[in-house]
Amino acid sequence: MSSVTVVGLDLAKVVFQVCCVDAAGKIVLNRSLKRREVLDFFRRLPPCRVGIEACGSSHHWARQLLALDHDVKLMPPAYVKPYVRRQKNDATDAVAIAEAVTRPSMRFVAVRSIDNQALLMQHRVRETLVGQRMQLLNSLRGHMAEAGVIAAQGARNARAMAELLSSGHPDIPACVAKALLPLATQIAELDTAIEAADKQFAAAAKADRDARRLMTIPGVGPQTAHAIVATLGPGGIAQFSGPREFAAFLGLVPRQNSSGGKQRLGRISKMGNAYLRKLLVVGADSVLHHRERHTDALRTWAKALLETKPFKLVAVAIANKVARIVFAMLSAQTDYTAKAAAA
Repeated sequence: MSSVTVVGLDLAKVVFQVCCVDAAGKIVLNRSLKRREVLDFFRRLPPCRVGIEACGSSHHWARQLLALDHDVKLMPPAYVKPYVRRQKNDATDAVAIAEAVTRPSMRFVAVRSIDNQALLMQHRVRETLVGQRMQLLNSLRGHMAEAGVIAAQGARNARAMAELLSSGHPDIPACVAKALLPLATQIAELDTAIEAADKQFAAAAKADRDARRLMTIPGVGPQTAHAIVATLGPGGIAQFSGPREFAAFLGLVPRQNSSGGKQRLGRISKMGNAYLRKLLVVGADSVLHHRERHTDALRTWAKALLETKPFKLVAVAIANKVARIVFAMLSAQTDYTAKAAAA
């Protein structure tokens, strides 16, 4: 095992697969390991390059192996897939990982610290709470309709029905109010938790220099700015070669099907980070809804685009432009300045 220079590690919950390769590219070992055996196995190996697919628990194992002086490289699973030969199983997956990690053109994912992952967990927890609240509001609306109480569209009107349950209303039978009161209680608790998360994001964004800089961009609020800084993590914006690559990371660039010198561009790819993409598109919606009072170049460009394009398409186009603005500002460490529209 002293000749091992590259290891492909296929992660799992219980049974892991390791493929060890020597300097000549020959497979020395390809076997499975129990979870409790992984660290002991790597302690016996000399410092080598370890390839891992970026997936659930990959950052945890990367930190563990970095502490053992191994050179750990995380790779997007989509970039490893072309190296899988024939049938897919754990053994061939480990071989593909070991092969992919040696390619000079391979793109790697920066290993996140546990503190950085905790910041991202706050955003995911808020997303879960918002989804649960919407589920409860829809359930309450449906049950109240059975009792003859109808509310207009919108979360605000559904939440008003929840307040009627706790305060009492002559149109709501007492038996219905008693049955639906647990829903109203949970909605109130979720409102409190989501509001606390929003305040936490606002305080964290205010304390971070890059986040404060990003919040000057139209359509970028504390939650979006905090999410961008936390997602970039230790690698920062320098891990992207240019603004288009950052926009592609967010899935905001057109999908290409070009060949023979002919450019064929389709809809946005929707690859990469879906959470940041959603935040930027929602912020772009806000920019479009409040465009009339402003005459800066961004909104003037959006107004002209709205004359021939649908609202949602223009919102995505603004999100793409904002992503490139974010890259430029973080790269040059400059503040946003709203340029006047050309005459």
